[in-house]
Amino acid sequence: MLIATWNVNSLKARLERVTKWVSENQPDVLCMQETKMKDEVFPALTFAEMGYESAHFGQGQWNGVAIISKVGLTDVVTNFAKPIEPDHEARIISATCGGVKVVSVYVPNGRSLEDDHYKYKLEWMKKLKKHADVFAKPGERLVIGGDFNIAPTDDDVWDVTKFEGATHVSAPEREVFADLCAWGLTDAFRALHPEPKVFSWWDYRNGSFHKGEGMRIDFLLATKSLMGEVEASSIDRNARKGEKPSDHVPVTITLKNASTKSKK
Repeated sequence: MLIATWNVNSLKARLERVTKWVSENQPDVLCMQETKMKDEVFPALTFAEMGYESAHFGQGQWNGVAIISKVGLTDVVTNFAKPIEPDHEARIISATCGGVKVVSVYVPNGRSLEDDHYKYKLEWMKKLKKHADVFAKPGERLVIGGDFNIAPTDDDVWDVTKFEGATHVSAPEREVFADLCAWGLTDAFRALHPEPKVFSWWDYRNGSFHKGEGMRIDFLLATKSLMGEVEASSIDRNARKGEKPSDHVPVTITLKNASTKSKK
């Protein structure tokens, strides 16, 4: 069973690239972020023709999250689970797929340490932990995938000195990320790949991708019960090459001995 997450940075602009990647890699579940479209224009029919059910939570030209699955898609929750105060932006969607609880998230960027958006980011992460506690329990098979806009350690940034006094690497951001993981989640890629300086995002400017100037800010966080099934995890760097790529690339986990339940 292959589960993936990918910030596509506009599904309208990147649909051909996304469908090509899905066709070639055949993920059982794909979480997407920054679809940047309303629900009524989400290409559900396109994915259905490829064998996928889909759920989307969008708001137009900003944000937007989705889950597509070919192993069933039930119990869909858009926004944070009740009784958590709902967010005013489309940044989180959850569902059950093939016996795994899946959450697709697009964590706020934060902009700058002095910006109200930074406070919003920290509070959003605290609400995400509450969401995990409502939507699932640490003993269940759960994965939270998405663009977290946080580099958890200096090893996840090409040069941390370039980010002094900036978001993504600040101590409060790293603390709320660690606190979420302490709930009972493991960074699957890092657990299997301890090597530093492997990235999932590169700025479009200044030839950052070719210079290797990136960050690892996209994650699949799995509960202990699910981590016991994880046999591989990868970051598909090739997805950043070619024409009109997203600035992010897919991150995947492969589960062993996991039954991919048929659609009900």
